[in-house]
Amino acid sequence: MKIAAIIPVKTFSLAKTRLSLSTKQKEDLCKIMLEEIVYTLSISPHIYKTIIVTKEKGAIEIGRKYNAISIIDNDEKNVNSAIALADKYLLENEFDASIIFPQDIPYIKTQDIDFILNYMTPPNFAIVVPSRRFDGTNALVRMPINLMTTHYDEDSYKIHMNTAKEVTRNVALVFVKRIMLDVDNLEDLEFLLQQNEKPEIAKKIKDVLD
Repeated sequence: MKIAAIIPVKTFSLAKTRLSLSTKQKEDLCKIMLEEIVYTLSISPHIYKTIIVTKEKGAIEIGRKYNAISIIDNDEKNVNSAIALADKYLLENEFDASIIFPQDIPYIKTQDIDFILNYMTPPNFAIVVPSRRFDGTNALVRMPINLMTTHYDEDSYKIHMNTAKEVTRNVALVFVKRIMLDVDNLEDLEFLLQQNEKPEIAKKIKDVLD
């Protein structure tokens, strides 16, 4: 089965505005988080290819390092339009399923991907992993690729659950701690650094913040 991981990546300098960091700090933080995610996906036996949708040169370089495919998103309109670009590519290249991740879940591990995909029920299904606050979606699995449109930035967790139920009976809500740990604000960042999941990544992040 050909499963793609999709990561929409906002220009690093424009991301994470609620963290009150300098432009350099934001760029460095985004690079650390994205590289860890792409690396983890690159060693997962389930992920056939990682798709990065972006116009950020740093993200494209990271993708090249780990043999990911970069789709240029010149408009950078929103997450949903970025995913639509990836969906088009995946449908044209006959992928079976996709799993969408944000660019800010650096503690993800390969066993988390294994755990999520245990809930696959082909030929059509959706799997949703919410954010820690249950307001966003930190992983969304869809089979087929065009099973449903996405609704990020709109209290997406609830909308994705409801939208999925409209198109298939096979909908799973799955809780995966490391994937639920995203970084939208300072509280998220502090909470992330308190978790003893990837000490080497935590150290890199703390070095950026110092």
